[in-house]
Amino acid sequence: MCLGVPMRLIEVNYPLGVAEARGVKRTVYLQLLPENEIKEGDYVIVHVGFAIQRLSASEAEETWRLLEGLLEGS
Repeated sequence: MCLGVPMRLIEVNYPLGVAEARGVKRTVYLQLLPENEIKEGDYVIVHVGFAIQRLSASEAEETWRLLEGLLEGS
């Protein structure tokens, strides 16, 4: 099973970016997304260091809610 984590892009310098989630910042690779379709402030799913999909802020929060529920054993 693979797991992607929703993160918000806080810096874009294509083909790299810096993404943040829950106070953790990571350098991410952006090559799998079209350069003209991503910008700072966008939410993306990050898997093994690569941004693989854009998503809305509400989708990102819902995903985090579900992930936190799993971690809590709910």
